Amino acid sequence: MEPDPDAPILVLGHGASGSAATMAPYVAALRARGIDARAIDLPKGRAERAVPRFAALLAGGLAADEQRLTAGLRLAVGGHSFGGRVASLAAADACEAGRPPLALVLLSYPLHPPGRPDEWDARTAHWPRLTCPVILLSGTSDPFARPALLQRAVAERLPSAELVAYPRLGHGLAGVLDDVLDRVAAFLLRAAVNSRSTNVSASGRPCGAS
Repeated sequence: MEPDPDAPILVLGHGASGSAATMAPYVAALRARGIDARAIDLPKGRAERAVPRFAALLAGGLAADEQRLTAGLRLAVGGHSFGGRVASLAAADACEAGRPPLALVLLSYPLHPPGRPDEWDARTAHWPRLTCPVILLSGTSDPFARPALLQRAVAERLPSAELVAYPRLGHGLAGVLDDVLDRVAAFLLRAAVNSRSTNVSASGRPCGAS
């Protein structure tokens, strides 16, 4: 099943040891749920080094979809672990510049390195700059995100975000992938509807009407 021409576009980044190919199960399953999902390769190393890859997409959209994006169907971004952190940094910059993405999807966000929970503060310092809809999905046994710290970070720095916690699940989400992607698809479809409604209210006419 291919997504509708008007389906929301989601670009996903991979984990630190992965590649665009490792996100293929997510992409295929989201496309089957009506989301125009794609995955990109990110440079290895520090998250900040990979930010320009997402920043370029958020600044100019996808060339083949330029008409769709300028019609109000903004790009959504996200990723698993490292990829989600990179996407969130780029999204925060875009929000601050007045070009927020449609939404941000964070799968197993790496709140801190294993055994170093004090680093959660630095890894969420940019969160208050996020003005777009955000969903986070994480396992309660994830060594990269102590559940109490994640709840605190969201409550203090992303109070409007949706947080989904999976009991006894670690850093991977394969065991609950169907539920994860059902939630992500529903979240993105809601964000797209809300975005269109906002554009109609602002312009007084449907998006793309002449």
